[in-house]
Amino acid sequence: MATEQARLPSRPTPFLDRLGSDARHRVDGFLSALGYAFALHRQALGLFFRGRITTPVLRAQIYFTGVEALPILALIALGIGAAVIVQGVNLLPRFGQGELAYRILILVITRELGPLLTALIIAARSGSAITTELGNMVVDHEIEAYVAAGINPLQHIAVPRVIGVTLAMVFLNLYFSLFGLFGSCFLASLIHGLPLREYLGNLVLVMTAGDILSSVLKSLVFGIILSTVSTYYGFKVEGAVTEVPQKTIASLGVSMTLCILASTVITVLMGMV
Repeated sequence: MATEQARLPSRPTPFLDRLGSDARHRVDGFLSALGYAFALHRQALGLFFRGRITTPVLRAQIYFTGVEALPILALIALGIGAAVIVQGVNLLPRFGQGELAYRILILVITRELGPLLTALIIAARSGSAITTELGNMVVDHEIEAYVAAGINPLQHIAVPRVIGVTLAMVFLNLYFSLFGLFGSCFLASLIHGLPLREYLGNLVLVMTAGDILSSVLKSLVFGIILSTVSTYYGFKVEGAVTEVPQKTIASLGVSMTLCILASTVITVLMGMV
């Protein structure tokens, strides 16, 4: 009897219980997020190709995310473009690499920093607004009212925001690149007297199709990530008003983390092509 009791497995300690429960909770949350993303994107693709999107919500989202963000994006793009071209024109010719300034400008504005900064601004403005709005709708039982009326919340609430944010992200990224490149040209001509034709000619020579493809691909992926994460955390509010700011902060952190990871992956893949 004593030998059999000695062979019996010991009861897990409370620490191990909590550790296992936390791991199981994280796995369940990850699978739940994947299921939500799959259902949301399936609905979005179906409604987009059938032309049955809730148009007023889509227009409002594009206006808020895209049009109202133009001034701040223009200021940031102008500042970064000017800093890169001014420093490059001053420093690189000393090492016989003056033409490298244009390549650095394209890498910073078009391929890398431009899409990430645009995503950061959209996450801070539109992503947080979407999570807060949907969270308050859950708290006020508006989502329950949609379901009770036979209306799918994903189709009428989430899908227009996902498509609107994604389209606005692509447009704003292109706007950021154009404003950064041409705005820096204007400042370079004022500060260094650089001819416009020479500047544009050098940009055209160093810019490749891969630069444009990488920028557009990143903006498209970032838009999908930001909108999906924002709506997911908005619907994740369970009913307490105090959860809304918590989910909003979590949404911002997860969105930017995923965007940075996606940017790294796309950069590596584009470098292998």
